[in-house]
Amino acid sequence: MSSSLEIPALHEGQSLAHPLWRDRLALLLESTGEGMFGVNLAGRCIFINAAGARMLGYEPVEVIGRNMHELIHHTRQDGQPYLESDCPIFNAFRRGQSCRIDNEVLWRRDGTSFPAEYTSHPVVDNGMVLGAMATIVDITPRKQAADALRRAKEELEVRVEERTRELSDALAQMRKLSAWLDSAREDERTRIAREVHDELGSLLVALKMDVNWVAKRLGEAPVPEEADALRERLRCKCHNMGRLIENAVENVGRIITDLRPSILDHQGLWAALEWQAQEFVQSAELALTWHMEVQAGVELPEPAAMAVFRIFQEMLSNVGRHAQASAVSIRIEADARQLRLSVRDNGRGATPEAFEAATAYGVMGMRERARHFGGQVAIESQPGRGAIFVLLMPVTP
Repeated sequence: MSSSLEIPALHEGQSLAHPLWRDRLALLLESTGEGMFGVNLAGRCIFINAAGARMLGYEPVEVIGRNMHELIHHTRQDGQPYLESDCPIFNAFRRGQSCRIDNEVLWRRDGTSFPAEYTSHPVVDNGMVLGAMATIVDITPRKQAADALRRAKEELEVRVEERTRELSDALAQMRKLSAWLDSAREDERTRIAREVHDELGSLLVALKMDVNWVAKRLGEAPVPEEADALRERLRCKCHNMGRLIENAVENVGRIITDLRPSILDHQGLWAALEWQAQEFVQSAELALTWHMEVQAGVELPEPAAMAVFRIFQEMLSNVGRHAQASAVSIRIEADARQLRLSVRDNGRGATPEAFEAATAYGVMGMRERARHFGGQVAIESQPGRGAIFVLLMPVTP
């Protein structure tokens, strides 16, 4: 495709009547939806189609003979004057070159501008440039679509950055929580080992000493006159050994209960929660308001029940360690769809930020347990107004 048009010579004075422009281009110019016009070397319009005139807000007759740069390209987008000598379009066709511009604006009759794609091709006769044919397209929709796409991309990048940062923060918190859980697990093992050593160990040593004493006495030849006294001493030793065994069994049961309350297996979650609440308020010397309303037949699967029990223990532990409360209110409601468990205290309370701190591992642990089973833990608290912990968890997964 040629970049220039070879036509018979046209002079400025005869441009409006020349049959080549009138007959051969008239139908083409008027049938296109794009704006098209021709200029001579002076930059003056020698023809314009209806679409072009309409795009610029003029009647065609008002444009003929006008300098097109001064008419529609006189000012830059930022409002600065645009000299004809700086116009790349006019400079290009005067050198016999084609030009395409899509990053500038053209101006309408009413003083408004629009982004345009402007294409010009020189008109050449016997190697001489006589003028140019130009096409203009209003690319406002294209620019709007590009701007919308750019804004969407920027918003997406911001959201991706925010989400990445949130995930990084969550991962860091999870690592800290994991480290805290490992530390808590080791602390619990150390506590259990200490109890086994200090209590069970001492009981078993005492029991062994008594067994050795009895074995030694039984190995001796009894003196007849001391037989009654020896039997009494053996009876006392056996009684003492029985008491040591009972204490050992009690300590073993307590350690087992700390690890996993047997009531949870034997009587279910609801009884275990009530037992734990009573144990807590007795040891902490707190007044208890208790309300439980559970629809008949509602039970949680064993893993979820254990999670609820551990979350409840942590809620009570928070009250005992931090609240300095004198009373606690516990409400448990469950139907076939959802469990709602709340623990409210009348203690000193805390700011909401305290429960969101990176070091609030107990709270993070509760939330992670609840989230694993599709639940959530909400906390409301203000300094001097106590706190309320609420667990919501679906009964059926």
